[in-house]
Amino acid sequence: MSLRVDNEIKKKVDTFRERITGEAEDLVANFFPKKLLELDGFLKEPVFNVADLRDIHSEINFKVPDPVVITNSHDGLDLQHAKKRKLEDGAADENCQGGTKVFVMPEGMMKSNGQLVDLIERVKPEIRTLIEKCNTVKMWVQLLIPRIEDGNNFGVSIQEETVAELRTVEGEAASYLDQISRYYITRAKLVSKIAKYPHVEDYRRTVSEIDEKEYISLKIIVSELRNQYVTLHDMILKNIEKIKKPRSCNSEALY
Repeated sequence: MSLRVDNEIKKKVDTFRERITGEAEDLVANFFPKKLLELDGFLKEPVFNVADLRDIHSEINFKVPDPVVITNSHDGLDLQHAKKRKLEDGAADENCQGGTKVFVMPEGMMKSNGQLVDLIERVKPEIRTLIEKCNTVKMWVQLLIPRIEDGNNFGVSIQEETVAELRTVEGEAASYLDQISRYYITRAKLVSKIAKYPHVEDYRRTVSEIDEKEYISLKIIVSELRNQYVTLHDMILKNIEKIKKPRSCNSEALY
């Protein structure tokens, strides 16, 4: 028993299918190769070829406060009852010894690493573009999958592998955005530690290490974006006949 579909709705659906087909075929034939060449050129720019990673460090302007020296234990301070008590966030409560209380930043807002922020703002649109284009091509291939039948499904398996590869690329690209968010959160926590404990040099060094790691990660991300465009372009072109026509005609198989 077949379902009855309104003719006008069917026409709109067919128009949508035709539009997706045209966009996807143009993406595979033209956009993917152009984009991989563009990203390859991006990787060759001076911004991604810094010889000394110290050049991407940003200065942290937190001054170390002068030490307070107590020479007389009977000057009104009850030191015997001043005990340290660790909290979950590593800070101390009002009655315990802890780091420096921070009410306002002496230099105003503590800014992010400007060089890395500029680089991230260039990389994020590339990630979003890959996700969107993969989604379009994936929809196109899925619409080409024929109805389920017994036998003669080799072409269908190629279509399914192509869809799986496109879905994997989408997931990996989305994880790159999560990675960028984690960098900002991690760096913010470290800078907060520096504000509270400005006399601990290791926190300052860790911020520099985090910045260097993110710089290297961004270069790897752009490399992976380029490689994914190359892989998808090559994979789809090599199997384009089976993707567009997964099953051969019965007459061709018999005679």
